[in-house]
Amino acid sequence: MNEVPQARQFLVVVDDTPECRKALRFAWRRAQRTGAGVTLLRVIDPVDFQHWLAVEERMREEAREEAETLLKSLAAEVQQQSEILPELVVREGPISDVVMKLIDEDATIRILVLGAGTGSDGPGPLVSQLAGKISGAMRVPVTVVPGNLSDDQLDLLT
Repeated sequence: MNEVPQARQFLVVVDDTPECRKALRFAWRRAQRTGAGVTLLRVIDPVDFQHWLAVEERMREEAREEAETLLKSLAAEVQQQSEILPELVVREGPISDVVMKLIDEDATIRILVLGAGTGSDGPGPLVSQLAGKISGAMRVPVTVVPGNLSDDQLDLLT
């Protein structure tokens, strides 16, 4: 599933929200213009169903299958638009911990791109955590893409 990464990668944490698509568009357009690559990370919640091990394993398998399906779909869109073949990563755990660990492990990741929600409850928990108090502990800059930008506005920015 993973291709050999480029020398410089934009990391995008993906889910099924509209703001994720905005962050992804920003990342692949910047990567395309700068000769970089794109890494798509889907984090699945840890499964804790210890009383029924078979149920826990099946839930974990289903979550991984859904994550891989989403990643492959998004990767196909990126490749169609930009000819960039993203690196695909699925990890399990608390999302901010997983993101920080991947950034620490992969020296090719040079920028983290997050999409900010547009709802009344703020930009979203991941943006609040990673662009807030723990951003000073990261070795890469964080770009927060407003979820209310149109594709044309994103294209002008990139």
